[in-house]
Amino acid sequence: MTDTPIRVLLAKIGLDGHDRGVKIVARALRDAGMEVVYTGLHRTAAEVVATAIQEDVDVIGVSLLSGAHMTLFPQIIELMKEQGVFDRHILMGGGVMPDEDVETLKELGVQAILGQDTPPDAIVECVRALVLARQRTV
Repeated sequence: MTDTPIRVLLAKIGLDGHDRGVKIVARALRDAGMEVVYTGLHRTAAEVVATAIQEDVDVIGVSLLSGAHMTLFPQIIELMKEQGVFDRHILMGGGVMPDEDVETLKELGVQAILGQDTPPDAIVECVRALVLARQRTV
């Protein structure tokens, strides 16, 4: 890996007003030496993609507890494709998502789905592994 810190955008999209978990993830990533941008609550897919472009992040992490993942992730992916950045950013999801939806989300282009019970250290390692794998293919 390079000496440049991994840049991660963490987002809460839609009506989901629970952000305790995403704040714990933000702290774990920051403590691991990553730069973290947190969008705050109630963002739209368009706001998240625009922020990812503006902040030039490596990873977009979306935390969802609302059950709207099968609607919101496709919106994010479509916007990323429209903006020509789908191949530039790693898209990850976290929160509460049924197992049967995980494979579909991965087929759509979400690189990792981390459940609400994933330990912070495992999230850090997953982010590092995905960024390293992306760097090897570029």
